[in-house]
Amino acid sequence: MTQAPVVISVEHAAKSYGDGRPALDHVSLAVREREFVAIVGPSGSGKTTLLRLVNRLTEPSGGVVRVDGEDVRAVDAIALRRRIGYAFQGIGLFPHMTVAENIGVTPKLLGWDAARIGRRVKDLIELVRLDPALHGERFPHQLSGGERQRVGVARAIAAGPRIVLMDEPFGALDPLTRDALGQDCRRLHDDLGLTTVMITHDVLEALLLADRIVVMNEGRIVADGTPQRLMAEDGDPYTRQLMQTPRRQAERLQALLGAS
Repeated sequence: MTQAPVVISVEHAAKSYGDGRPALDHVSLAVREREFVAIVGPSGSGKTTLLRLVNRLTEPSGGVVRVDGEDVRAVDAIALRRRIGYAFQGIGLFPHMTVAENIGVTPKLLGWDAARIGRRVKDLIELVRLDPALHGERFPHQLSGGERQRVGVARAIAAGPRIVLMDEPFGALDPLTRDALGQDCRRLHDDLGLTTVMITHDVLEALLLADRIVVMNEGRIVADGTPQRLMAEDGDPYTRQLMQTPRRQAERLQALLGAS
């Protein structure tokens, strides 16, 4: 079976900050077209730094990052970011813009005409399970946290990117909203044929949503595989401990169900 092409390639990437501390220690990662990859690991492990290399929000101290085969340093940074969707926990909606204006901002910058933007905005509001008539003219402060996150996801895919980067997009949400949005993002990934890389601290979320999980610790990738493989194999101590958590939760839940 022919493998899908690699669309994100990180080759021996290194990043050090002013204090000399290595945020990334010669990390290599390849993400293939239409993969949903989750990156997990403790705070300070390099997850966000790795993600930010892809759209040049951070420049590497060493190594090469390629998108669609092109070295990102040879591509205009603004143009690169406009073709890669980016959603993050802080959402970053413009407070002075309506929902419709927030979603349409990147298509507008790309020169789409007003009618095309209007159609796209309406379709996306419906796609993230909001009501165009009810929500389109609201401002961010008039939305719930879950609604703002949905608008953030819609804005990330507004210009039709093939690649979407997500940095803890659901971190501040209640469990029910988080679960619903996670399922919606997986649905959008499949329906739109996206290549998605998502950072999450929630290993259970990674196991349930991703095709592949990358585990980072101390600036390095310490495990990389399918959820089934990482749950089954006896990997490095950190990965083993990480994968034991959902297993213990499942065992406790099964015990509760058995007791009832």
